[in-house]
Amino acid sequence: MTLPGRLAGARVTSHGTRAAVTPHHLASRAAIEILDGGGNAADAAVAANATLGVVAPETCGIGGDLFALIQVPGRETPAALNSSGHAGAGARAEVIRGEGLTRIPVESPYAVTVPGCVDGWEAILEEYGSLPLSRVLETPVALAESGFPASPQLARALEMLAGDLRPQPASAGLYSDGTPPAAGALVTRPTLAATLRAIAAAGREAFYAGDVGDAIVSATAGVIDRDDLARRQADWIDPIPVDVLGWTGWTIPPNSQGYLTLAAAWLFENLDPPHDPTHPRFTHAAIEAYRAMAWERDRLVCDDRFSPIDPDDLLDTGRLEERLSRIDLDTRTDWPTPPPAPGGTAFLCVRDGQGMGISLIQSNYHGIGSRIGAGDHGFFLHDRGSGFTLEPGHPNEIAPGKRPLHTLSPTLWTSDGSLQMLLGTRGGDFQPQTLLQMVTYMRWAGLDGTTAQLQPRWTTAEWRTNDPGVVFEPHLDTGVVEALREWGHHPRPAPGWMPGWGPVSVITGHGDGVVGAADPRVAATAALS
Repeated sequence: MTLPGRLAGARVTSHGTRAAVTPHHLASRAAIEILDGGGNAADAAVAANATLGVVAPETCGIGGDLFALIQVPGRETPAALNSSGHAGAGARAEVIRGEGLTRIPVESPYAVTVPGCVDGWEAILEEYGSLPLSRVLETPVALAESGFPASPQLARALEMLAGDLRPQPASAGLYSDGTPPAAGALVTRPTLAATLRAIAAAGREAFYAGDVGDAIVSATAGVIDRDDLARRQADWIDPIPVDVLGWTGWTIPPNSQGYLTLAAAWLFENLDPPHDPTHPRFTHAAIEAYRAMAWERDRLVCDDRFSPIDPDDLLDTGRLEERLSRIDLDTRTDWPTPPPAPGGTAFLCVRDGQGMGISLIQSNYHGIGSRIGAGDHGFFLHDRGSGFTLEPGHPNEIAPGKRPLHTLSPTLWTSDGSLQMLLGTRGGDFQPQTLLQMVTYMRWAGLDGTTAQLQPRWTTAEWRTNDPGVVFEPHLDTGVVEALREWGHHPRPAPGWMPGWGPVSVITGHGDGVVGAADPRVAATAALS
Protein backbone atom coordinates (compact mmCIF):
# COMPACT_ATOMS: atom_id res chain seq x y z
CA MET A 1 0.00 0.00 0.00
CA THR A 2 1.48 3.36 -1.03
CA LEU A 3 1.39 6.04 1.64
CA PRO A 4 0.55 9.62 0.76
CA GLY A 5 3.39 12.11 1.06
CA ARG A 6 4.29 13.51 4.49
CA LEU A 7 6.27 16.48 5.71
CA ALA A 8 9.81 15.60 6.72
CA GLY A 9 9.91 14.61 10.38
CA ALA A 10 6.14 14.35 10.82
CA ARG A 11 5.13 11.53 13.16
CA VAL A 12 2.09 9.43 12.36
CA THR A 13 2.08 7.27 15.51
CA SER A 14 3.08 7.90 19.14
CA HIS A 15 3.45 5.46 22.04
CA GLY A 16 3.77 6.16 25.76
CA THR A 17 1.79 7.30 28.78
CA ARG A 18 0.31 10.32 26.98
CA ALA A 19 -0.41 11.52 23.46
CA ALA A 20 -1.46 14.54 21.43
CA VAL A 21 -2.80 14.15 17.90
CA THR A 22 -3.72 17.20 15.84
CA PRO A 23 -3.94 18.23 12.17
CA HIS A 24 -0.63 20.15 12.43
CA HIS A 25 2.70 19.13 13.92
CA LEU A 26 3.21 22.57 15.48
CA ALA A 27 -0.08 22.23 17.36
CA SER A 28 0.83 18.72 18.52
CA ARG A 29 4.19 20.09 19.70
CA ALA A 30 2.45 22.96 21.54
CA ALA A 31 0.30 20.42 23.42
CA ILE A 32 3.33 18.35 24.43
CA GLU A 33 5.18 21.46 25.59
CA ILE A 34 2.26 22.27 27.89
CA LEU A 35 2.28 18.72 29.29
CA ASP A 36 6.04 18.95 29.80
CA GLY A 37 5.50 22.23 31.65
CA GLY A 38 3.11 20.76 34.21
CA GLY A 39 -0.18 21.30 32.42
CA ASN A 40 -2.88 18.71 31.91
CA ALA A 41 -4.83 17.53 28.87
CA ALA A 42 -7.29 20.44 29.09
CA ASP A 43 -4.48 23.02 29.08
CA ALA A 44 -2.72 21.21 26.27
CA ALA A 45 -5.84 21.00 24.10
CA VAL A 46 -6.48 24.73 24.36
CA ALA A 47 -2.84 25.46 23.50
CA ALA A 48 -3.07 23.13 20.50
CA ASN A 49 -6.34 24.68 19.35
CA ALA A 50 -4.98 28.22 19.61
CA THR A 51 -1.89 27.14 17.68
CA LEU A 52 -4.04 25.63 14.93
CA GLY A 53 -5.88 28.93 14.62
CA VAL A 54 -2.51 30.59 13.95
CA VAL A 55 -0.92 28.07 11.57
CA ALA A 56 -4.04 26.58 9.94
CA PRO A 57 -6.62 29.38 9.59
CA GLU A 58 -8.05 27.51 6.61
CA THR A 59 -9.64 25.18 9.19
CA CYS A 60 -10.24 26.99 12.47
CA GLY A 61 -9.56 30.08 14.56
CA ILE A 62 -10.93 32.45 17.17
CA GLY A 63 -13.65 33.57 14.76
CA GLY A 64 -15.30 30.13 14.94
CA ASP A 65 -17.05 27.66 17.27
CA LEU A 66 -15.94 24.85 19.57
CA PHE A 67 -17.23 21.59 21.06
CA ALA A 68 -15.42 19.35 23.54
CA LEU A 69 -15.80 16.09 25.46
CA ILE A 70 -13.59 15.65 28.55
CA GLN A 71 -13.08 12.47 30.56
CA VAL A 72 -11.67 12.86 34.07
CA PRO A 73 -10.40 9.73 35.85
CA GLY A 74 -12.86 8.47 38.42
CA ARG A 75 -15.92 9.98 36.76
CA GLU A 76 -18.48 7.75 35.06
CA THR A 77 -19.67 10.34 32.55
CA PRO A 78 -17.58 12.67 30.40
CA ALA A 79 -18.19 16.39 30.53
CA ALA A 80 -19.59 17.92 27.36
CA LEU A 81 -19.14 21.52 26.25
CA ASN A 82 -21.23 23.24 23.60
CA SER A 83 -19.49 26.50 22.79
CA SER A 84 -21.20 27.14 19.48
CA GLY A 85 -22.43 30.66 18.95
CA HIS A 86 -25.94 32.06 18.77
CA ALA A 87 -27.36 34.10 15.92
CA GLY A 88 -27.27 37.84 16.40
CA ALA A 89 -30.15 40.23 16.97
CA GLY A 90 -30.25 41.12 13.27
CA ALA A 91 -30.55 37.53 12.04
CA ARG A 92 -34.26 37.62 11.22
CA ALA A 93 -35.64 35.22 8.65
CA GLU A 94 -38.37 37.56 7.43
CA VAL A 95 -35.80 40.30 6.77
CA ILE A 96 -33.49 37.94 4.90
CA ARG A 97 -36.35 36.52 2.82
CA GLY A 98 -37.43 40.10 2.12
CA GLU A 99 -34.09 40.63 0.38
CA GLY A 100 -35.11 37.94 -2.11
CA LEU A 101 -32.85 35.25 -0.65
CA THR A 102 -33.87 31.60 -0.45
CA ARG A 103 -30.80 30.50 1.50
CA ILE A 104 -28.21 32.18 3.69
CA PRO A 105 -25.13 33.06 1.62
CA VAL A 106 -21.96 31.72 3.20
CA GLU A 107 -20.14 35.02 2.61
CA SER A 108 -22.92 37.17 4.09
CA PRO A 109 -23.01 38.79 7.55
CA TYR A 110 -26.19 36.79 8.11
CA ALA A 111 -24.02 33.66 8.09
CA VAL A 112 -21.94 34.92 11.02
CA THR A 113 -23.05 33.77 14.46
CA VAL A 114 -21.28 34.92 17.62
CA PRO A 115 -17.93 33.06 17.69
CA GLY A 116 -17.82 30.58 20.56
CA CYS A 117 -14.15 29.61 20.55
CA VAL A 118 -12.75 32.03 23.13
CA ASP A 119 -15.63 31.44 25.53
CA GLY A 120 -14.94 27.73 25.09
CA TRP A 121 -11.29 28.14 26.03
CA GLU A 122 -12.23 30.01 29.20
CA ALA A 123 -14.84 27.42 30.17
CA ILE A 124 -12.43 24.51 29.69
CA LEU A 125 -9.62 26.10 31.65
CA GLU A 126 -11.85 27.38 34.45
CA GLU A 127 -13.38 23.95 34.99
CA TYR A 128 -10.52 21.57 34.17
CA GLY A 129 -7.31 23.46 33.50
CA SER A 130 -4.30 23.78 35.78
CA LEU A 131 -2.50 26.67 34.05
CA PRO A 132 -3.56 30.27 33.38
CA LEU A 133 -4.66 31.27 29.90
CA SER A 134 -1.60 33.52 29.65
CA ARG A 135 0.69 30.48 29.91
CA VAL A 136 -1.42 28.32 27.61
CA LEU A 137 -1.31 30.91 24.82
CA GLU A 138 2.44 31.54 24.91
CA THR A 139 3.32 29.26 22.00
CA PRO A 140 0.58 30.43 19.60
CA VAL A 141 1.46 34.06 20.34
CA ALA A 142 5.14 33.36 19.69
CA LEU A 143 4.39 31.55 16.42
CA ALA A 144 2.16 34.36 15.20
CA GLU A 145 4.85 36.92 16.02
CA SER A 146 8.01 35.12 14.88
CA GLY A 147 6.48 33.12 12.05
CA PHE A 148 5.97 29.55 10.91
CA PRO A 149 6.34 27.65 7.62
CA ALA A 150 3.19 27.59 5.52
CA SER A 151 1.77 24.11 5.11
CA PRO A 152 0.78 22.98 1.61
CA GLN A 153 -2.87 23.21 2.73
CA LEU A 154 -2.50 26.81 3.91
CA ALA A 155 -0.58 27.82 0.79
CA ARG A 156 -3.30 26.39 -1.46
CA ALA A 157 -6.10 28.04 0.54
CA LEU A 158 -4.45 31.47 0.52
CA GLU A 159 -3.86 31.25 -3.21
CA MET A 160 -7.45 30.22 -3.89
CA LEU A 161 -8.91 32.95 -1.65
CA ALA A 162 -6.45 35.73 -2.41
CA GLY A 163 -9.01 37.88 -4.20
CA ASP A 164 -11.24 37.96 -1.11
CA LEU A 165 -8.68 37.97 1.68
CA ARG A 166 -5.66 39.96 0.48
CA PRO A 167 -7.36 43.40 0.45
CA GLN A 168 -8.56 43.05 4.05
CA PRO A 169 -6.59 44.30 7.08
CA ALA A 170 -7.38 41.02 8.86
CA SER A 171 -5.02 39.20 6.49
CA ALA A 172 -1.93 41.10 7.71
CA GLY A 173 1.10 38.85 7.31
CA LEU A 174 -0.64 36.23 5.21
CA TYR A 175 0.38 37.96 1.96
CA SER A 176 3.66 39.53 3.07
CA ASP A 177 4.83 40.60 -0.39
CA GLY A 178 1.37 40.88 -1.86
CA THR A 179 1.31 37.28 -3.06
CA PRO A 180 0.24 34.02 -1.46
CA PRO A 181 3.10 32.21 0.32
CA ALA A 182 4.60 29.09 -1.19
CA ALA A 183 4.53 25.92 0.89
CA GLY A 184 7.35 26.18 3.40
CA ALA A 185 7.63 29.99 3.21
CA LEU A 186 7.69 31.88 6.50
CA VAL A 187 4.35 33.41 7.49
CA THR A 188 3.87 35.89 10.32
CA ARG A 189 0.58 37.15 11.74
CA PRO A 190 1.41 40.22 13.84
CA THR A 191 -2.12 41.54 14.32
CA LEU A 192 -3.43 38.12 15.36
CA ALA A 193 -0.52 37.90 17.80
CA ALA A 194 -1.65 41.18 19.37
CA THR A 195 -5.23 39.92 19.66
CA LEU A 196 -4.12 36.64 21.26
CA ARG A 197 -1.83 38.53 23.64
CA ALA A 198 -4.78 40.65 24.74
CA ILE A 199 -6.94 37.54 25.25
CA ALA A 200 -4.12 35.95 27.25
CA ALA A 201 -4.10 38.97 29.55
CA ALA A 202 -7.82 39.74 29.88
CA GLY A 203 -9.75 36.65 28.74
CA ARG A 204 -13.13 36.95 27.02
CA GLU A 205 -13.40 40.70 27.63
CA ALA A 206 -10.48 41.28 25.26
CA PHE A 207 -12.37 39.48 22.51
CA TYR A 208 -16.08 40.13 23.01
CA ALA A 209 -15.71 43.73 24.22
CA GLY A 210 -13.51 46.70 23.40
CA ASP A 211 -12.01 47.23 19.96
CA VAL A 212 -12.34 43.58 18.89
CA GLY A 213 -16.02 43.52 19.81
CA ASP A 214 -16.54 46.77 17.91
CA ALA A 215 -14.86 45.20 14.88
CA ILE A 216 -17.17 42.17 14.98
CA VAL A 217 -20.26 44.40 15.19
CA SER A 218 -18.99 46.54 12.31
CA ALA A 219 -17.95 43.57 10.15
CA THR A 220 -21.42 42.03 10.45
CA ALA A 221 -23.16 45.34 9.71
CA GLY A 222 -24.90 45.08 13.08
CA VAL A 223 -26.33 41.60 12.54
CA ILE A 224 -24.41 40.89 15.76
CA ASP A 225 -24.64 43.63 18.37
CA ARG A 226 -23.00 44.38 21.69
CA ASP A 227 -25.67 42.56 23.69
CA ASP A 228 -25.10 39.43 21.59
CA LEU A 229 -21.38 39.56 22.36
CA ALA A 230 -21.99 40.05 26.09
CA ARG A 231 -23.79 36.70 26.29
CA ARG A 232 -21.49 33.79 27.10
CA GLN A 233 -21.59 31.18 24.35
CA ALA A 234 -20.21 28.22 26.32
CA ASP A 235 -22.64 25.78 27.99
CA TRP A 236 -21.83 22.60 29.89
CA ILE A 237 -24.40 20.06 28.76
CA ASP A 238 -25.17 16.35 29.07
CA PRO A 239 -23.52 14.21 26.38
CA ILE A 240 -25.55 11.47 24.71
CA PRO A 241 -24.29 7.84 24.78
CA VAL A 242 -24.94 4.46 23.26
CA ASP A 243 -23.50 1.08 24.21
CA VAL A 244 -21.95 -0.29 21.04
CA LEU A 245 -19.03 -2.41 19.89
CA GLY A 246 -18.17 -3.36 23.46
CA TRP A 247 -17.76 0.22 24.69
CA THR A 248 -19.93 3.24 25.43
CA GLY A 249 -19.70 5.88 22.74
CA TRP A 250 -20.35 9.51 23.74
CA THR A 251 -20.98 12.57 21.62
CA ILE A 252 -22.49 16.06 21.65
CA PRO A 253 -26.30 16.22 21.25
CA PRO A 254 -27.96 18.60 18.78
CA ASN A 255 -27.29 21.20 17.59
CA SER A 256 -24.44 18.77 16.65
CA GLN A 257 -24.95 15.94 14.13
CA GLY A 258 -22.70 13.70 16.27
CA TYR A 259 -25.43 11.17 17.05
CA LEU A 260 -25.22 9.93 13.45
CA THR A 261 -21.87 8.26 14.15
CA LEU A 262 -23.13 6.37 17.19
CA ALA A 263 -26.47 5.42 15.65
CA ALA A 264 -24.79 4.11 12.51
CA ALA A 265 -22.28 2.14 14.59
CA TRP A 266 -25.16 0.51 16.50
CA LEU A 267 -26.85 -0.47 13.23
CA PHE A 268 -23.58 -1.82 11.83
CA GLU A 269 -22.98 -4.02 14.88
CA ASN A 270 -26.51 -5.37 14.84
CA LEU A 271 -26.29 -6.18 11.14
CA ASP A 272 -23.51 -8.56 12.23
CA PRO A 273 -21.40 -8.38 9.06
CA PRO A 274 -18.17 -10.38 8.67
CA HIS A 275 -15.28 -9.13 10.83
CA ASP A 276 -12.92 -9.15 7.84
CA PRO A 277 -12.70 -5.54 6.57
CA THR A 278 -11.94 -6.78 3.05
CA HIS A 279 -15.24 -8.69 2.87
CA PRO A 280 -17.77 -6.84 0.68
CA ARG A 281 -20.52 -7.08 3.30
CA PHE A 282 -18.34 -5.26 5.84
CA THR A 283 -18.26 -2.17 3.63
CA HIS A 284 -21.87 -2.62 2.48
CA ALA A 285 -23.08 -2.80 6.09
CA ALA A 286 -21.22 0.39 7.01
CA ILE A 287 -22.59 2.27 4.01
CA GLU A 288 -26.15 1.12 4.67
CA ALA A 289 -25.92 1.87 8.40
CA TYR A 290 -24.83 5.42 7.68
CA ARG A 291 -27.39 5.99 4.93
CA ALA A 292 -30.20 4.71 7.15
CA MET A 293 -29.59 7.63 9.54
CA ALA A 294 -28.08 10.46 7.49
CA TRP A 295 -31.20 11.38 5.54
CA GLU A 296 -33.05 12.60 8.66
CA ARG A 297 -30.39 15.00 9.96
CA ASP A 298 -31.77 18.27 8.64
CA ARG A 299 -35.22 17.40 9.94
CA LEU A 300 -33.99 16.79 13.50
CA VAL A 301 -30.72 18.63 14.19
CA CYS A 302 -31.14 22.19 15.41
CA ASP A 303 -30.96 24.27 18.58
CA ASP A 304 -32.19 21.78 21.18
CA ARG A 305 -34.81 24.22 22.47
CA PHE A 306 -36.62 23.87 19.14
CA SER A 307 -35.95 20.20 18.44
CA PRO A 308 -38.86 18.01 17.30
CA ILE A 309 -37.32 15.10 19.23
CA ASP A 310 -35.76 14.80 22.67
CA PRO A 311 -31.98 14.44 22.18
CA ASP A 312 -31.99 11.34 24.39
CA ASP A 313 -34.42 9.67 21.97
CA LEU A 314 -32.09 10.03 18.99
CA LEU A 315 -30.18 6.94 20.15
CA ASP A 316 -33.20 5.07 21.47
CA THR A 317 -32.74 1.42 20.50
CA GLY A 318 -36.41 1.06 19.57
CA ARG A 319 -36.03 3.84 17.02
CA LEU A 320 -32.82 2.29 15.72
CA GLU A 321 -34.36 -1.18 15.49
CA GLU A 322 -36.97 0.16 13.05
CA ARG A 323 -34.15 1.33 10.74
CA LEU A 324 -32.31 -1.94 11.22
CA SER A 325 -35.34 -3.91 10.04
CA ARG A 326 -35.24 -2.10 6.68
CA ILE A 327 -31.59 -2.85 5.85
CA ASP A 328 -30.68 -5.81 3.65
CA LEU A 329 -27.10 -7.12 3.53
CA ASP A 330 -27.68 -8.18 -0.08
CA THR A 331 -28.88 -4.94 -1.64
CA ARG A 332 -29.01 -1.17 -1.38
CA THR A 333 -31.98 0.28 0.50
CA ASP A 334 -33.73 3.42 -0.78
CA TRP A 335 -33.65 6.34 1.66
CA PRO A 336 -34.39 10.04 1.15
CA THR A 337 -31.47 12.13 -0.12
CA PRO A 338 -29.53 14.06 2.54
CA PRO A 339 -28.40 17.62 1.75
CA PRO A 340 -24.78 18.80 1.44
CA ALA A 341 -22.79 20.08 4.40
CA PRO A 342 -19.15 20.78 3.48
CA GLY A 343 -16.82 22.44 5.94
CA GLY A 344 -13.36 23.42 7.18
CA THR A 345 -12.64 22.11 10.66
CA ALA A 346 -9.85 20.99 12.99
CA PHE A 347 -10.23 18.05 15.39
CA LEU A 348 -7.61 17.31 18.02
CA CYS A 349 -7.32 15.01 20.99
CA VAL A 350 -5.01 14.90 23.99
CA ARG A 351 -4.54 12.39 26.79
CA ASP A 352 -2.23 13.18 29.68
CA GLY A 353 -0.22 10.92 31.97
CA GLN A 354 -2.85 11.15 34.71
CA GLY A 355 -5.55 9.72 32.46
CA MET A 356 -7.51 12.87 31.58
CA GLY A 357 -8.55 12.95 27.94
CA ILE A 358 -10.16 15.60 25.78
CA SER A 359 -11.80 15.33 22.39
CA LEU A 360 -11.99 18.86 20.95
CA ILE A 361 -13.25 20.14 17.63
CA GLN A 362 -13.19 23.73 16.38
CA SER A 363 -14.17 25.23 13.08
CA ASN A 364 -14.51 28.18 10.73
CA TYR A 365 -16.94 26.06 8.67
CA HIS A 366 -16.29 26.79 4.96
CA GLY A 367 -12.50 26.79 5.13
CA ILE A 368 -11.64 30.26 6.31
CA GLY A 369 -15.32 30.87 6.98
CA SER A 370 -17.31 33.83 5.74
CA ARG A 371 -14.13 35.53 4.49
CA ILE A 372 -15.26 38.57 6.49
CA GLY A 373 -12.35 39.92 8.51
CA ALA A 374 -12.74 41.39 12.00
CA GLY A 375 -11.16 44.74 11.22
CA ASP A 376 -7.40 44.79 11.73
CA HIS A 377 -7.37 42.19 14.50
CA GLY A 378 -5.91 39.38 12.43
CA PHE A 379 -8.76 36.89 12.12
CA PHE A 380 -11.78 36.07 9.98
CA LEU A 381 -15.31 35.26 11.12
CA HIS A 382 -16.88 31.87 10.53
CA ASP A 383 -20.06 31.31 8.53
CA ARG A 384 -21.75 28.71 10.70
CA GLY A 385 -25.03 30.59 10.39
CA SER A 386 -25.31 29.28 6.85
CA GLY A 387 -26.31 26.04 8.57
CA PHE A 388 -29.69 27.65 9.29
CA THR A 389 -32.62 27.39 6.90
CA LEU A 390 -35.01 30.10 5.71
CA GLU A 391 -37.92 27.69 5.53
CA PRO A 392 -40.78 29.24 7.56
CA GLY A 393 -41.62 27.27 10.68
CA HIS A 394 -38.70 24.85 10.34
CA PRO A 395 -37.08 24.04 13.72
CA ASN A 396 -33.75 25.20 12.26
CA GLU A 397 -35.14 28.46 10.82
CA ILE A 398 -32.75 31.32 11.53
CA ALA A 399 -33.74 33.64 14.39
CA PRO A 400 -31.94 35.82 16.94
CA GLY A 401 -30.43 33.86 19.82
CA LYS A 402 -30.66 30.45 18.11
CA ARG A 403 -27.85 28.02 17.43
CA PRO A 404 -27.70 26.52 13.91
CA LEU A 405 -27.30 22.92 12.82
CA HIS A 406 -23.65 22.01 13.33
CA THR A 407 -21.65 19.36 11.52
CA LEU A 408 -19.00 19.14 14.27
CA SER A 409 -19.08 15.59 15.66
CA PRO A 410 -16.46 14.74 18.32
CA THR A 411 -16.60 11.35 20.03
CA LEU A 412 -15.21 9.84 23.23
CA TRP A 413 -15.34 6.16 24.17
CA THR A 414 -15.34 4.54 27.61
CA SER A 415 -15.68 1.13 29.22
CA ASP A 416 -17.03 0.96 32.78
CA GLY A 417 -16.22 4.65 33.15
CA SER A 418 -12.62 4.23 32.01
CA LEU A 419 -11.44 6.20 28.99
CA GLN A 420 -10.67 3.95 26.01
CA MET A 421 -10.55 6.16 22.92
CA LEU A 422 -10.70 9.74 21.66
CA LEU A 423 -11.77 9.99 18.02
CA GLY A 424 -12.77 12.71 15.60
CA THR A 425 -12.19 14.32 12.22
CA ARG A 426 -12.94 17.33 10.09
CA GLY A 427 -15.08 17.06 6.99
CA GLY A 428 -18.58 18.51 7.30
CA ASP A 429 -20.99 15.90 5.98
CA PHE A 430 -18.14 13.40 5.85
CA GLN A 431 -17.54 13.40 9.62
CA PRO A 432 -20.01 10.75 10.84
CA GLN A 433 -19.31 8.38 7.95
CA THR A 434 -15.54 8.76 8.31
CA LEU A 435 -15.73 8.13 12.05
CA LEU A 436 -18.01 5.15 11.48
CA GLN A 437 -15.39 3.64 9.21
CA MET A 438 -12.62 4.20 11.75
CA VAL A 439 -14.51 2.76 14.72
CA THR A 440 -15.66 -0.31 12.79
CA TYR A 441 -12.14 -0.96 11.47
CA MET A 442 -10.82 -0.74 15.04
CA ARG A 443 -13.57 -2.33 17.12
CA TRP A 444 -15.16 -4.81 14.68
CA ALA A 445 -12.15 -5.74 12.54
CA GLY A 446 -9.66 -5.43 15.41
CA LEU A 447 -7.19 -3.09 13.67
CA ASP A 448 -4.94 -0.74 15.62
CA GLY A 449 -5.32 2.98 15.06
CA THR A 450 -2.40 3.35 12.67
CA THR A 451 -3.54 0.45 10.47
CA ALA A 452 -7.12 1.71 10.56
CA GLN A 453 -5.94 5.10 9.27
CA LEU A 454 -4.50 3.37 6.20
CA GLN A 455 -7.69 1.56 5.20
CA PRO A 456 -9.53 2.77 2.08
CA ARG A 457 -12.26 5.29 2.82
CA TRP A 458 -15.49 5.91 1.00
CA THR A 459 -18.21 8.51 1.05
CA THR A 460 -21.77 8.41 -0.15
CA ALA A 461 -22.10 10.70 -3.15
CA GLU A 462 -25.87 11.12 -3.22
CA TRP A 463 -25.82 14.38 -1.28
CA ARG A 464 -23.76 15.91 -4.09
CA THR A 465 -25.15 14.27 -7.18
CA ASN A 466 -28.60 13.04 -6.14
CA ASP A 467 -27.62 9.55 -7.30
CA PRO A 468 -26.91 6.36 -5.33
CA GLY A 469 -23.15 6.65 -5.85
CA VAL A 470 -20.36 5.72 -3.46
CA VAL A 471 -16.98 7.32 -4.11
CA PHE A 472 -14.04 5.30 -2.80
CA GLU A 473 -10.29 5.66 -2.48
CA PRO A 474 -8.62 3.64 -5.24
CA HIS A 475 -7.00 1.02 -2.98
CA LEU A 476 -10.42 -0.42 -2.08
CA ASP A 477 -10.38 -4.11 -3.03
CA THR A 478 -11.79 -4.73 -6.52
CA GLY A 479 -13.95 -7.55 -5.20
CA VAL A 480 -15.61 -5.11 -2.80
CA VAL A 481 -16.15 -2.64 -5.64
CA GLU A 482 -17.80 -5.23 -7.85
CA ALA A 483 -20.07 -6.43 -5.04
CA LEU A 484 -21.14 -2.86 -4.27
CA ARG A 485 -21.96 -2.37 -7.92
CA GLU A 486 -24.00 -5.56 -7.96
CA TRP A 487 -25.92 -4.39 -4.88
CA GLY A 488 -26.84 -1.06 -6.50
CA HIS A 489 -24.35 1.39 -4.98
CA HIS A 490 -22.89 2.80 -8.24
CA PRO A 491 -19.28 2.86 -6.92
CA ARG A 492 -16.66 5.02 -8.62
CA PRO A 493 -13.05 5.78 -7.66
CA ALA A 494 -11.74 9.01 -6.24
CA PRO A 495 -8.61 10.41 -7.93
CA GLY A 496 -6.37 9.20 -5.08
CA TRP A 497 -5.92 9.55 -1.34
CA MET A 498 -8.46 12.14 -0.22
CA PRO A 499 -7.16 14.73 2.29
CA GLY A 500 -10.70 16.08 2.67
CA TRP A 501 -11.85 12.74 4.09
CA GLY A 502 -9.93 13.57 7.23
CA PRO A 503 -7.58 14.15 8.85
CA VAL A 504 -8.78 11.77 11.53
CA SER A 505 -7.09 12.00 14.94
CA VAL A 506 -7.33 9.08 17.37
CA ILE A 507 -5.86 8.12 20.74
CA THR A 508 -6.41 4.69 22.30
CA GLY A 509 -5.18 2.77 25.33
CA HIS A 510 -4.29 3.66 28.89
CA GLY A 511 -1.42 3.45 31.38
CA ASP A 512 1.87 2.85 29.59
CA GLY A 513 0.05 1.81 26.42
CA VAL A 514 -1.39 5.10 25.18
CA VAL A 515 -1.16 5.21 21.38
CA GLY A 516 -1.88 8.20 19.16
CA ALA A 517 -2.42 7.80 15.42
CA ALA A 518 -2.45 10.71 12.96
CA ASP A 519 -3.91 10.61 9.46
CA PRO A 520 -1.31 10.27 6.67
CA ARG A 521 -3.67 11.88 4.15
CA VAL A 522 -2.69 15.36 5.36
CA ALA A 523 1.00 16.18 5.36
CA ALA A 524 0.98 18.49 8.39
CA THR A 525 -0.58 16.08 10.90
CA ALA A 526 1.38 14.58 13.78
CA ALA A 527 0.93 12.27 16.76
CA LEU A 528 3.38 13.08 19.56
CA SER A 529 3.96 11.80 23.07
